[in-house]
Amino acid sequence: MSTAMTPQPSQPPQPAQDPVDRRTFVRTTLDLGDVVLRPWGREDAESEELLDGLVAAAADPQIALWNPIATTDRADALAWLTARDGAWDRGAGAAFAVLAAADGALLGNVTLRWVDREDGLAMIGYWVLPAARGRGVATRATRAVTSWGFATADARRIEIAHAAGNESSCRVADRCGYLYEGTLRDSHRFGDGKYHDEHLHARLANDSEPEVS
Repeated sequence: MSTAMTPQPSQPPQPAQDPVDRRTFVRTTLDLGDVVLRPWGREDAESEELLDGLVAAAADPQIALWNPIATTDRADALAWLTARDGAWDRGAGAAFAVLAAADGALLGNVTLRWVDREDGLAMIGYWVLPAARGRGVATRATRAVTSWGFATADARRIEIAHAAGNESSCRVADRCGYLYEGTLRDSHRFGDGKYHDEHLHARLANDSEPEVS
């Protein structure tokens, strides 16, 4: 005797997920204990200390040369914050203020941004104020944002491009597991108005995590 089978309703085909939707930077705070990475946003305009910290960063000779930011006064700093806030809104850029956990003092900045969002290719950059240098702050912050980008935004490859003469940035890249892949000749115009060769480093999502030194 045969048993009648009840027809099951057919399921509509599920649309393929758009890789751009999957590759979105979502505001997140990263707690490293003594250091906190917090998304930059328009609300930071209420803090005169942070605004003045950005102005001080722009005036620092090392930052002005290798990571120039156009913040000569608080109005410029507000425009800078607005641009970073907009990148977060679009899921296209993730700019983190690196802050001392104890008092909220500005130590630096780490920014991860898409170069080719659909392909999963991103680039990371960083700077720290003089008081934070030599303490491993840039390395720890860059490692944290790198791991976050791979884990939460489906980044496939993250690159670092720094001026060949910027030895401190090269050390950070090495310590964060970014392998040196070559030199880009006359690649970028830096704060001195001159084109410099750049070292290209990169990490892949399936690379091993670097050892903590």
